[in-house]
Amino acid sequence: MKTLGMALSCLVRQWRWVNDERLKPLGLTQSRWITLSHLKYEDGMQQHQLARLVGVESPSLVRTLDGLESLSLVERRPCENDRRGKTVHLTDTASELVTEMDLILDDTRAQVLAGLSAQEIKEFTRMVEHINGNLHRLTNHKG
Repeated sequence: MKTLGMALSCLVRQWRWVNDERLKPLGLTQSRWITLSHLKYEDGMQQHQLARLVGVESPSLVRTLDGLESLSLVERRPCENDRRGKTVHLTDTASELVTEMDLILDDTRAQVLAGLSAQEIKEFTRMVEHINGNLHRLTNHKG
């Protein structure tokens, strides 16, 4: 019998696989579309924050950013309050690609969530956010 953690992990893995397949025609790998998705919601965040959100170590994110930068989709700028840090920004060139990416992701989301009511989705989202908050407290606990 699967634990809740195993079931959620499997769900995320399958959902990402479907997104990967559907985004391949746009030339986007998983690391690239996930990075662009995070930047769409919070453009200009520091590299180390972005790495944590994406779920990779900083060196892996650097390789992803190098690729996105070579396609003129992101740019790194010096961080105003940290001389060693860099912030990552979407470029104007990324706008059209991100719009196409979002259409595909939205379509997949609608198909994955088909048969669930708006209330069920809202409640599931609330539960996931609650669990995420608990996990955040555990990972930031200094004990």
